[in-house]
Amino acid sequence: MALALGKAGVSLKGVLTRLKNARASASTPPFAGFEWIIAGRYLRARRRGGGVSVVALFSVLGIAVGVATLIIVLSVMNGFRSELRSKIIGLNGHVFAAPIDRLFTDYVDLSDRLEKVAGVRAVVPMVQGQAFASSPYGGSGVLVRGVRESDLPKIPAVSGAIKSGTLEGFDSGEGIALGKRLADSLGLQAGDQVTLSTPKGASTPFGTAPRTKAYTVKAIFEIGVTDFDTTMAFMPLAEAQAFFNRDGDVSVIEIYIDNADAVGEMREPLEMAAERPILLTDWRQTNRTFFGALEVERNVMFLILNLIVIVATLNIISGLILLVRDKSSDIAILRTMGATPGTIMRVFLINGALIGLVGTAIGLIGGVLFTLNIKPIQRTLFPTAWDPTVRFLAEIPAEMNTNEVVIIVVTSVLLSLAATLYPSWRAARLDPVQALRYG
Repeated sequence: MALALGKAGVSLKGVLTRLKNARASASTPPFAGFEWIIAGRYLRARRRGGGVSVVALFSVLGIAVGVATLIIVLSVMNGFRSELRSKIIGLNGHVFAAPIDRLFTDYVDLSDRLEKVAGVRAVVPMVQGQAFASSPYGGSGVLVRGVRESDLPKIPAVSGAIKSGTLEGFDSGEGIALGKRLADSLGLQAGDQVTLSTPKGASTPFGTAPRTKAYTVKAIFEIGVTDFDTTMAFMPLAEAQAFFNRDGDVSVIEIYIDNADAVGEMREPLEMAAERPILLTDWRQTNRTFFGALEVERNVMFLILNLIVIVATLNIISGLILLVRDKSSDIAILRTMGATPGTIMRVFLINGALIGLVGTAIGLIGGVLFTLNIKPIQRTLFPTAWDPTVRFLAEIPAEMNTNEVVIIVVTSVLLSLAATLYPSWRAARLDPVQALRYG
C-alpha cells in the first residue's frame, strides 16, 4: 500500500488522516484539500508516468496556442474593420444627400439648415467627377472632388494627412491636392503641374468637346487606404464647377454625424431640415457588401480557430485516460481506504481543469501581449511582408474587444472541463478488486 501511494507521490500518513476525517464526517465538502494534493501530485512527472506528463504538457501548449491565436486573429480583424470604417467614413461622410426635383443650386442655405440638426458634426457640399490625370511621366484615372477651402478642415482624413505642400489659399488659385500614391505614379511633387482631362467639356454646335486643363499640385496627402491614395484628387469648388460644367450647383452634400451607427435615426430630422425633397443614403448602404463580407469572415474564423482549442482538449481526454490506466492500483487502494467514487472523479476533474486553466491563462497572456505589440513586431520581424497595395492599409491594425476575450476564455475553460468528464467517470467506476488483481 505504501509503495503504491509512494508512486502517486502522496504522503500515506496525510492521506490516511484525511480519509479517516472524511469517513468520520459525512459533511466533508467536495474538492477537499487532500483531493487537490492527489491531483497535483498526479500531474508531476514520474519515471513511470512520464508519458502522462508529456501528454499533459502538450495539452497545455495546444490550449495556449489556440486561445492566443483566437485573441490575435479576432483582434486583427476587429482592427481592420474599425480602421477601414474610420478611414472610409472619415473621407466620404456618414450620410449623402442628392437632389430629386431640382439641382442643388441652393446648397449654401441647404447646408446651413442641415448643419443645425442635432447630432450633425459637419456638412460638406461638393462636386464629384471622373477625369484623367497625366504628367510627362504617366497617366491615371482619378476621382475629382471639388470642395470649399473652409470645408477642408471638416475632412480630417485629408486635411490632417498632408505629406507635402499646403492647403492654405486653396480657393484663391487653380491648385489641386493629390493622393500620395497617385502623385508617385505620376512622378509629381508639390509645385509641379498635372493635366486633367474630361470628356464632359464645353458644349459646341458639334457636340460636347473634351476639356483639358493644367493645375498646380498644391498639396499631397496620404489617407492610408491604397484605393483612395491612388485615385483621389481635390480641387476648389468653384474650379470644379467650371471644369465639370456645373451651373452653380453641387452634385452631392455629405453629412458627418457624431455617431456613425445612428444614421437610421438621423434620416427624419435631416429630411425635415432640408425643407425640400432630397434622396438620403448612408455609409451602411454604400459599403454593405464590403463590411458584410468582413463580418462573415470574422465569424467563420472564430469557428475555425476554435477547432484548435477542441483538438487540444482531445489531448486532455487521452492524457487523463492514460493517467487512469497508470494509476489504477492507486485508485483501488484509495477506494479501500474509504475514498468514494465522487472523490476519485473529482481528483481527475481537478487534473483536467488545471490543464485547461493553465493553458488558457498562458494563451490569454501571450495573445494580449502579442496584440498590444503587433505593430512593433511587424516592423521588426516582417518589415516587408505587409503590402498595402494588396491589403488596403499600411500597417497591421489590432483592436481587442473585452467581451470577445471573455468569451474565448470561458469557451476554452468549458471545453477543457467537458473533456475531463469521461475519463473522470471511468476512474470513478473502476472496480478496486479487479484493479488490485490485475494492476
